Amino acid sequence: MQRQIKLGLVEFREDHTEPPFRKAHIRPIPDELETDSEEDADESSGEGSEEFANQVRSTYFYKQSQVSVKEMRALMGEKVFNNPKDCEELARLFDYCTSSDRDALFLDFFAGSGTSGEAVWRLNARDGGQRRWIMVQLPEPLDPTKKEQKIAAKFCSSIQKPMTIAELTKERLRRAGAKVKADNPLFVGDIGFRVFRLASSNIRAWEPDATDLEDSLLKNAEHLIQGRREQDVLYELLLKLGLDLCVPIETKTVAGKTVHSIGGGTLIVCLADGLTKDVVEELAKGIVEWRKALAPAVDTRVVFKDTGFADDIAKTNMAAILNQAGIADVRSL
Repeated sequence: MQRQIKLGLVEFREDHTEPPFRKAHIRPIPDELETDSEEDADESSGEGSEEFANQVRSTYFYKQSQVSVKEMRALMGEKVFNNPKDCEELARLFDYCTSSDRDALFLDFFAGSGTSGEAVWRLNARDGGQRRWIMVQLPEPLDPTKKEQKIAAKFCSSIQKPMTIAELTKERLRRAGAKVKADNPLFVGDIGFRVFRLASSNIRAWEPDATDLEDSLLKNAEHLIQGRREQDVLYELLLKLGLDLCVPIETKTVAGKTVHSIGGGTLIVCLADGLTKDVVEELAKGIVEWRKALAPAVDTRVVFKDTGFADDIAKTNMAAILNQAGIADVRSL
């Protein structure tokens, strides 16, 4: 350590409460490559050296890209990315940043080849962490007529996906997750991910026409926008209720209707149509039994689609049966 200080490789900050940092050169000076003396080596052993090493990680370094290019080609079968980031180096950086928080959440607004996601998975497989990530990537189109994009566009066509960078990102993550599992058979962590696209609300906004209120009321009789999938509405509910988008979701059929349980019974949702008074009793009993089996630690909220009920009698009966079973929070969209 003393030798490195004498060589000017350790920079001390003006604020003594801040840790020093180590300078590194793209072209190392001769003395920089020499090992420390035996005395310095003895001094640097132990907990103190580890703490210092964590504090003085270099702000930049030089490393050839051939390794990451070869890894990507082996994973994807083709050179679909020209300059992929080095996955192992990112894993080391993430380890450096989250050594005291193995449940950290990483946010990458420019996902690109998806290296950040694989790096987090590798790190979790290495130390048993449960770090998670959020990555954002615009569906930027690939142009098969451009030389630098031709291979990537052809690859998307070969897997029958739209020719966009986002599709490359997702496919890389699918393959990387499988590889992490194969390389670490004892790893039981999660290597799955969910894909969300930005869209307008599934719930119709109230925008009345002052000159024709009757027509406005008729148009808003159905609160949900036509053409939207049930899954779309379900995830919007999670957002509006402040629930994690990654919570477990179970689905089963009760009284011939599809019912979803989110977060182990924290939220139960049925967006089916045709809830007549004859169906309601059996459906309500099935929901109550499922909730008892799930045994959530918090009060359960049950949500239905308002237009799913045949009439007010069916809606009132549903609420009454659930209330008698101890489910007080019953809502409709």
